[in-house]
Amino acid sequence: MEISQLQTNLKFVDLLNEWDPFQLKEGNYDTEIADTIQAIHELEDPSELAEKIQSIYEFSFEQVIPIDLCLEIAGKLLVIKNSDSCSI
Repeated sequence: MEISQLQTNLKFVDLLNEWDPFQLKEGNYDTEIADTIQAIHELEDPSELAEKIQSIYEFSFEQVIPIDLCLEIAGKLLVIKNSDSCSI
């Protein structure tokens, strides 16, 4: 893995830990964050990513995060992805 991709992934981890949709505190979403990062690399559409994030967290916690919250975090994640992929 390239250093730039590693740095981008670390930005994703930081943002997702800060998001903390179930107020569990940092460090309790390792599996969900890993699955979400994989989805970020596969998806470009914010709505599709939001639905994927919602399903990842619902599968683990058996609680549904409102789609508008997932769409908000998906947008932020895609901004990081797109800005880091455009840098030299």
